[in-house]
Amino acid sequence: MVSCPRRIVDVSRFARSVCCLAFFLAACSGTGVRETGGPAGAGDPYFPKSGNGGYDVSHYGLTLAYTPAGNRLTGQATVTARAEQALTSFHLDLEGLDVTRVTVDGRRARWSRGGQELKVEPSEALRPGETFHVTVAYSGTPRTITDPDGSEEGWLRTADGALALGEPTGSMAWFPGSHHPSDKASYDIAVTVPKGLTAVSNGELRGERTTGDRTTFTWHTAEPMASHAATLAIGRYEVTRSTLRSGLPVYTAVDPTQAAPGREALARLPEVMEWAQHNFGRYPFASTGAIVDRPEDSGYALETQNRPVYPGAPDTVTLVHELAHQWFGDSVTPKTWRDMWLNEGFATYAEWLWTEDEGGDTAEQTFTEVYDHGEETYDDLWSFPPGRPTSAAHISDSPVYQRGAMVIHRIRRTVGDDLFHDIVRGWTAEHRHGNASTDDFTAYVERMAPDKDFTSLWDDWLYGKGRPRRP
Repeated sequence: MVSCPRRIVDVSRFARSVCCLAFFLAACSGTGVRETGGPAGAGDPYFPKSGNGGYDVSHYGLTLAYTPAGNRLTGQATVTARAEQALTSFHLDLEGLDVTRVTVDGRRARWSRGGQELKVEPSEALRPGETFHVTVAYSGTPRTITDPDGSEEGWLRTADGALALGEPTGSMAWFPGSHHPSDKASYDIAVTVPKGLTAVSNGELRGERTTGDRTTFTWHTAEPMASHAATLAIGRYEVTRSTLRSGLPVYTAVDPTQAAPGREALARLPEVMEWAQHNFGRYPFASTGAIVDRPEDSGYALETQNRPVYPGAPDTVTLVHELAHQWFGDSVTPKTWRDMWLNEGFATYAEWLWTEDEGGDTAEQTFTEVYDHGEETYDDLWSFPPGRPTSAAHISDSPVYQRGAMVIHRIRRTVGDDLFHDIVRGWTAEHRHGNASTDDFTAYVERMAPDKDFTSLWDDWLYGKGRPRRP
């Protein structure tokens, strides 16, 4: 590579060098920029390589084909994004899989691989504010990713297909993108599978077409979605479609082995949805539902957007938890993984509220039980504050869930039930389909209750080490 000066100087000096003359002419035409590459990471405190800098994704168009025999995935991903700076190169996250071709706005682009990073060099530099389309063709055997906490995600093989789960980093195992919660986008996903299998994803089913021995399912998600909330379930399912009294469509897919208990568990979904909308505000998506797989397929429930995944038929409290996440985590998404407690604290507190409204222990009684005896039930309950997990391996530990819920309850006790209700509904409305940080939340609460002093609440319960003094 020939190196050129970074600054434009007198024209006569460029005439002495063909390289520099070319650079000068490009700069004068408005297309030349000095070499600027987008950062290979969004700067997350726990997952610094996740996501990418220099651009903002608005849409993913995924065309996939999967053959369970051999665990073979073929895909083409078209990522629509806007350059936030001049870009001579940028990165996408993609773990494993073989890339065969990359284009930017229809032109062949150079690319290289390094770990989970796919570096793309467009044939012409991208200007700040320019919308572009990068298309990646890829194939291979998708990987299962093990989190720092030991749980598995990414592409999970099942008895009759596969299950793709993404939190926090697994989505890069099946499609390239900017895989960080701060970069949300809409999705269109077309999946071709052997005839007799069903492919279930987020959003609404727009088409189902069988040609020969293959069936293609097309799914559309219009609302912004973080990639970790995307899912794809392939297998044999009993599909049920219905409509809530509000007119909201419901699509559920239940593994045949879980059919009877699954139907019984999901029978309360309409009731839980009405309860949640009363407490948290208008439902943020165009449909709802569930995917119920075998317990051995994942081992944990996950709040995949508008269609949570359950390992076997869920109990009602789990149903409440994952549906609450549609507001807290999926619609209002954390800016970084350090803000995870905003997801899990609210979803856990939803369990407390549901139990209270069902005539069980009040949220105050649950709070007291956790405070007095929680360390007997939850490992390392007081080991770190919910607002500052100690590492990536602990962002899903009990302090994030239980102590996070305790922070929410302390807010309720401080402001009273009526204002607390307004705070919760206002929070989900103000940040609907967006991202929010812990600082955003604390500032919002203080703005909603200007006559209250939250200093000790934040210092002791949200950020304080050890067990706070009894309230």
